[in-house]
Amino acid sequence: MEQVFKRPHALVDISQHYCPGCGHGIIHRLVAEVIDELGIEGSTIGVAPVGCAVFAYDYFECDMQEAAHGRAPAVATGIKRVHPDKVVFTYQGDGDLAAIGTAETVHAAARGENITVIFINNAIYGMTGGQMAPTSIMGQITQTTPYGRTPENQGYPIRVCEMLSTLDGVALAQRTTINNVKAIKQTKAAIKKAFENQINKKGFSIVEVVSTCPTNWGKTPVEAMKWLEENMLPVYPLGVYKDKE
Repeated sequence: MEQVFKRPHALVDISQHYCPGCGHGIIHRLVAEVIDELGIEGSTIGVAPVGCAVFAYDYFECDMQEAAHGRAPAVATGIKRVHPDKVVFTYQGDGDLAAIGTAETVHAAARGENITVIFINNAIYGMTGGQMAPTSIMGQITQTTPYGRTPENQGYPIRVCEMLSTLDGVALAQRTTINNVKAIKQTKAAIKKAFENQINKKGFSIVEVVSTCPTNWGKTPVEAMKWLEENMLPVYPLGVYKDKE
């Protein structure tokens, strides 16, 4: 019988530690599928973050490097400059990329570093227990905003793609999601383009994926997906914010 669906070779055949309903598993698979399709497993180096995806180095067959919290773009910059022939990507959450790693992210983008950034936005700190993230939406209840996020106390959410799209060094800034099959396919296409941009030396590419965190949102996987659609997507509109063709 012909096999029409299988595990990507670039994805390690082990159980992952993510909670039920978490989007990381889906996105890991998409990254691995793209690595397979481009035939770059042997020349790819990933940079794992601090956060829920801290063990990402266990899940990809390509070489991986751990980075201190928020420093993945800086580490990726060093790797890429030493090994310009390698394909280098970071995989980061919102607390890692948009809070402690804001400076590294912005300046790597401003310099036009020829790297690929996969950014997971689930509007909360996951691994550390559900604190407010820079991407938490207005009114959102978290461990550090028990009465909801307010502009007076915590300010407004950071829209990363919109912000980075203003920088000349950015080749691609695109926001996608994984709430249905069509969206998953669009996310994969965006990730593939981001890798192809690097291969073609176009500069800094970031794909922001709006995702779920059922555990820290206090919801079932089904409820979390509905909450994403009804609450996150109006704040974080999907689309291409910059594409330097």
